[in-house]
Amino acid sequence: MQTPSKIILGIDPGTLVMGYGLIAVKGNQVSLVELGVLKPGKVKDSYKRLQLIFNTVSGLITKYQPTDFAIEAPFFGKNVQSMLKLGRAQGVAIAAAMRHGLEVTEYSPKKVKQSVTGNGNADKIQVMKMLQSILSFKETPKLLDATDALAVALCHHFQTGNALLKTGTAAKGWDDFIKKNPGRLRK
Repeated sequence: MQTPSKIILGIDPGTLVMGYGLIAVKGNQVSLVELGVLKPGKVKDSYKRLQLIFNTVSGLITKYQPTDFAIEAPFFGKNVQSMLKLGRAQGVAIAAAMRHGLEVTEYSPKKVKQSVTGNGNADKIQVMKMLQSILSFKETPKLLDATDALAVALCHHFQTGNALLKTGTAAKGWDDFIKKNPGRLRK
């Protein structure tokens, strides 16, 4: 089996539920490595929640050795306290990545949805269904924060890892794309 050229860790930050997703990139093939959620909201002390987020992200990095780290940027909300808490959760996840020497890339929720579904206003179910199609998995997670994080990782791949764009051999239409990528065709 070919060694992955990249492993991307995507994070959907949150103090009540944090989603994470990892994908492996081997040539032009992208596959699911792991997805799940952490529920720091079960911990009463807000600082212990942040420590749990930091330790979990550090543990994922140690276990899977990702080459890339992508995180969803907080959207702008009306509740200042919620935004502050979300910013803290994002900050400790970023600190964990940086502690392990990873560069951090941040994507807006709209950019993530646009990259995965083609629609920046897609809902969580549409994102999950598209991920199931692209990454060939059937399970539906109980909490869609996991697939949101997976979408962040896939968005990062699409934004930085498109081999066709990097080599300057972009397809000139669907027929040309299929000729250049026969392994991507599903029947």
